[in-house]
This record gives sequence, C-alpha cells and structure tokens, in this order.
Amino acid sequence: MTGRHPRHRGRAVALFFLAPLVGEYLLGNTPITDVASLFMFAPMYGGGALSMHTVWSICVPIALVEACGREATGLWLGRTGTAVTAGPWLGRTGTAVTAGLFAAGAVLLSAAQVAQTRFVASPAELAWCSTVIVALVVVAFALRRGPSARSAPAAPAPWRVGTAAFGVTSLYWAREFLGDGVPQWAVAGAWLGLVAASVALCARWCRRTGWGEAHRLALAGGALLTYAWVGVSHARDMDVPRGTALTGNVVFGLGAVALSAVAARSVRRREVQPSPSAASRSSASPNSSTIS
Repeated sequence: MTGRHPRHRGRAVALFFLAPLVGEYLLGNTPITDVASLFMFAPMYGGGALSMHTVWSICVPIALVEACGREATGLWLGRTGTAVTAGPWLGRTGTAVTAGLFAAGAVLLSAAQVAQTRFVASPAELAWCSTVIVALVVVAFALRRGPSARSAPAAPAPWRVGTAAFGVTSLYWAREFLGDGVPQWAVAGAWLGLVAASVALCARWCRRTGWGEAHRLALAGGALLTYAWVGVSHARDMDVPRGTALTGNVVFGLGAVALSAVAARSVRRREVQPSPSAASRSSASPNSSTIS
C-alpha cells in the first residue's frame, strides 16, 4: 500500500509562490513595490512549475524546494508501516486544480499582453507551435527513465558543477549585451549549440560515480545566481526609480543566496545522517510486503 507524505503539500505551496519570485522578481521584470502581483503570477508560474518544466522559473525552484526538504527523493516506511512515496507531491485533485489555475493564469496574461501590445501570432504560427508542443509532450511521456549504470570516473565536485552552471547560463544571457548588428540566426544558432553542449555534459556527469543531490543543487544554484546579476542589469528598464529597483535586486538576490544556503545545509545533513528510507529498510523484516 502506498501513501503520500503530507509534507509534500507544503512543498507544493512553497513551489507555487517561489516560481514567480524567481521568474519575475529576481530577474528584475517586476519591482519590489509590486509584490501584490505575486498572486497574479503564481497561477501561471507556480501552476506551471507543478505541471511542466522550463529552466529558471520552474526547474530551479523545484530543485531548491526538493533540496530544502527533510527527506531525499525515494521511498520509505511511515510510522504505521505504510510505504510513503516521495514522487508526486499532489494527487489527482491537486494536479487538476493546479493545471486549471495555470491555464487561467496563462489566458489572463495573454489577454493582458494582447491588449497592451496589439500583437497576435498568425494562425500558421500558432498551429506549428501547438504541434511542436504536443509532440514534445508525447515524447516526454513515451520516454521512461530507468536506472543507469554508473561509470568509473568520479563526478566533479559540486562547486565545479555550480561554477559551470553559472558560466553557461551567464553566456545565455550575454545576448542582451550584443550589438544590433549581430544576426539573429547567429544568436539562435549559438543558443542551440550552448544548450546541446550543456545537456550532453550534464548527461555525462550524472552517470558518474558519486553524482547526487549536492550536484543537482549546484546546477540550480549556479543558474539562480545568474538571474541575480541579470536582474541588476534590468533595473534600468523598470518603471520605478532606479534606487527602488536596485533595492528590490538586493532583497531578492540576498533571499536567493539565503535559500541556496538553507538547501545546501539540508543536503549536507542528509549526507551524514541516515535517510528515513534507509532506516526503515534496515528495521523492516526481510519478508515484509509493505514496500514493492
């Protein structure tokens, strides 16, 4: 029998609000004086974070919230002997509600942007974008990730992984400092090459001996720090006084560093203490059928 750990609901709520804080406020798109808009952004960013994946506004918050938890991802026995999974954080009802909030937020934001910019994509553009999205969703569900064999070389130190993540993501945002004479096709090609190389490198690293939570957190932390400095560069574009914009950058930047430190501490604590799953397995009877 499998149950869902009640603490996962807290993680889901934390992720629901952390995603827009990273995607809008840390990046410098929304000033600190407009914190009330967090509740407007949360359905779109937070709902998306609980339903799908992108890099900064979704994957990074997920990694941070997971790292801050008391238990690592896995399976362990609860106090009643029931197997508790650390997989999905929400049940069917929670997932349906979250998906509905995400869809509603996306519709409202799209309507606001159309009213402001008067831009609407052509039917052909909408058609091929929708086709690509559906195809990617199908591929995502078709691919099943199984246990992979570890290679002999040791994984790089987490600080090296974090430094690499910071460097690669900073290169991605360096496009904002390119001159107007750089062809867009060249920029797009460089992005694709950067993404392909990064995916290949991470796929190689994660198969090495010793790769674990600390490395995954390092990837997220490096990308998070990139948003901190990019947010400062965006301060000049906000519709608020420069001092107010920079104050927001400092507040959210320090918050990002503090959250990363809390997550790192949680990971280190789990590395030196037995996990709940390990403790349960060691105390459970070999003939027990509660874990399958």
